[in-house]
Amino acid sequence: MTKPVILTVDDDLEVLQAVVRDLGREYGDRFRVTRTHSGLSALEILRQLKLRNQPVALLLADQRMPQMTGVEFLEQATELFPQAKRALLTAYADTDAAIYAINTVKIHYYLMKPWHPPQEKLYPALNDLLDDWLAYFKPPFEGLRVIGHRWSFASHQLKDFLARNHLPYHWLDVEANEEAHHLLELVNSADSKLPLVLLPDGTHLASPTTLQVAEKVGLKTQAKNPFYDLIIVGAGPAGLAAAVYGASEGLRTVMIEREAPGGQAGTSSRIENYLGFPVGLSGGDLARRAVAQANRFGAEILTPQEVTSVRAEGLYRFVTLADGAELTCHTLIIATGVSYNKLNLPGIDKLTGAGVYYGAAMTEALACQGEDVFVIGAGNSAGQAAVYLSKYTRSVTILVRSDLLTKTMSKYLVDQIEATSNIVVKSRTHVTEVLGKDKLEAIITANSETGKVETICANALFIFIGAKPRTHWLQDVVECDEDGFILTGSDVMRGKMHPRGWTLERDPFLLEASVPGIFAVGDVRHKSVKRVASAVGEGSIAVQFVHQYLTKL
Repeated sequence: MTKPVILTVDDDLEVLQAVVRDLGREYGDRFRVTRTHSGLSALEILRQLKLRNQPVALLLADQRMPQMTGVEFLEQATELFPQAKRALLTAYADTDAAIYAINTVKIHYYLMKPWHPPQEKLYPALNDLLDDWLAYFKPPFEGLRVIGHRWSFASHQLKDFLARNHLPYHWLDVEANEEAHHLLELVNSADSKLPLVLLPDGTHLASPTTLQVAEKVGLKTQAKNPFYDLIIVGAGPAGLAAAVYGASEGLRTVMIEREAPGGQAGTSSRIENYLGFPVGLSGGDLARRAVAQANRFGAEILTPQEVTSVRAEGLYRFVTLADGAELTCHTLIIATGVSYNKLNLPGIDKLTGAGVYYGAAMTEALACQGEDVFVIGAGNSAGQAAVYLSKYTRSVTILVRSDLLTKTMSKYLVDQIEATSNIVVKSRTHVTEVLGKDKLEAIITANSETGKVETICANALFIFIGAKPRTHWLQDVVECDEDGFILTGSDVMRGKMHPRGWTLERDPFLLEASVPGIFAVGDVRHKSVKRVASAVGEGSIAVQFVHQYLTKL
């Protein structure tokens, strides 16, 4: 933890040096002693400390300073650090000003100069002040601070990015947090520049892209090398497993992820049917552990970075990134998973991120404390989200078109939902309209059995209505089915004929696409089993086929 600051101000450099010497001897092991020669420069120091979220324990100022007296400085400093203890250094002739300051500016103590010996005339008084401050001191959050509007899509997108990449942050809502307004004033930022990210070094980013934030916090967005044995596109469970096995077996491996490691599974609040974890684990924990494993074996992970195109030339596969960079490899594994389907309703797009969310239950749950929220969907993702949200909200209503959850949801989740008192399931019910100008205010539902239509007040609607692959950038390279899932193995064969453009005498391997050396694993693959364990298995198996392919080059 950063040491709390003791700031002393005096225009007499000899006196200032003596104060710093005595303070350092007594408190230097627990506090950071900082000095300056004027009230104006001291206020600037305090502004920087505020932006860095560093605590200030004590302000010790001389009364007789040009431009700004000690009392004037302490009065203005109180606005920046109201909890800091305030003490005045005075000469005998200034005692009236000191007493006045105690009554009006609410300083805590005044000390007469000279204070020698400090053991008798300085330390006892400051010890009392610092002990009192420490009794109520709560260490500040030492990470990113994000200032924004709850109902802003850009703010939601940034929070979701930070949460999914396991980057700790403190959220400050400008509509509910007075501290947010103070910080905006310090950096001269207007609402039009939100969200605002304050970094621990005191710098800030106004309305940044996720790539700008990633570069600032040290995420890796650029590859070390131009050529790799194996490039993996997508860092869901399948891609992470391929990275672990590929790197651990000596392949020069790089994995490229558009959003955050973990993929859709990484947003799951609790996976309870994954082998070896009897009490379950979150998708985020699974992703974090897998990333640590992959890094330990030497795999590179680029995030956030996007692949925009792929081409095959002879024995080489070329991958083009969104920033124009190009990487080359012998083998390519596609593990891009699937993305949530959008709900097609009038006006819903403008409310996305402003009360309407696709996934994101873990990101927005705290903001929904004490509220009534709604979940659309009947699969495991919807069930996991509902159970997680129920811990924070007043109620969760699950809206499903079918009559029974057991048709599409794992039994353990159905049992949990039935046992949770603040979760209600409305079957044969769908949303026909969402209402709200700048944020979600209500939803209109219809019951397909009774025909009953209801308008219900709502602050949050979480949508989990199936998913589809994002393979448009690949469909001119590898063969896909009519829904965009990549065909592999025997599914790319045309009877006993190889797919068009196939250059080898052998048939495609089990997980190999219609281009030799390109493999597809996990949810993006045609006929895959949509389960985390299955995706992990495919990712690890694919590496064995990669080895077989490489031995024939």
